[in-house]
Amino acid sequence: MSQPKIETYTDIYKSLVGSLIVSIQKDEFGIPITLAMQPDLNQIPGYYQVKNGNFWIAKVGEEVAGTIALLDIGNGQAALRKMFVAKPYRGKVFGIGQGLLNTLINWAIQKDIKEIFLGTTAKFVGAQRFYEKNGFIEIAKEQLPQQFPLTAVDVKFYKYAVRDKIIS
Repeated sequence: MSQPKIETYTDIYKSLVGSLIVSIQKDEFGIPITLAMQPDLNQIPGYYQVKNGNFWIAKVGEEVAGTIALLDIGNGQAALRKMFVAKPYRGKVFGIGQGLLNTLINWAIQKDIKEIFLGTTAKFVGAQRFYEKNGFIEIAKEQLPQQFPLTAVDVKFYKYAVRDKIIS
């Protein structure tokens, strides 16, 4: 089995990224959502890869095994979005989730982003533990910046204070 490789998203992965994310949301967690309900996934470069934002994929061989995005919301703040790892690749064996998050945080440091916010559904309990283990602190919805992009399914919110130390 080949080692996971994290790379910056390009549109050649558009359909694979959409399939992975919708499959996890719908099939695994029963969230009634479609690709059409997530227009950001049809315009990743124009939505995420602008200003200080970006979008990354993790590949195992030619398979897209994970995704993560950083949306620049201004004022040295950003939103962590679209973090998904295919079930067979979760955990410490592959380290894909950690690798994606480290890539995002290192990017934020280089772009002088000071705070990262995220929202998640109650169903993503494993993800919540992962964020907490990585220094994200749960906050009330009212503590989110005004420009934070809320989604209907998000009920738990987190904040991460970016430190000026690159993570390996």
